[in-house]
Amino acid sequence: MTAGVKTIIYPVKDIERAKALFTALLETEPYADEPYYVGFKDGGQDVGLDPSGPAKGLTGAVPYWHVDDIRGRLAALVAAGAEVQQDVQDVGGGRLIAAVKDGQGNFVGLLQDPPA
Repeated sequence: MTAGVKTIIYPVKDIERAKALFTALLETEPYADEPYYVGFKDGGQDVGLDPSGPAKGLTGAVPYWHVDDIRGRLAALVAAGAEVQQDVQDVGGGRLIAAVKDGQGNFVGLLQDPPA
């Protein structure tokens, strides 16, 4: 089961230019501003900028579906024909992410927050 898409991550080559663009778009400063990730919150949506995304082969925005069982959902997507682009990894505080590429070349992200 999912809780829907609540996070979208943009792979960026120039994080400062991307940060300026999204600050202007969202009319807010980022809640996270690190060399490895810049994050914004707007209207219940989490928008992130990932400067390592292009090196991971990400060529466009990745919507992240919030799930209860990331490993189970990842296995189901692979069984349905998806190719793992990024295996499950902890990105801090117990938050897990993973990403796959479907047969059309689209990226689908999965995100699992730690238990409350």
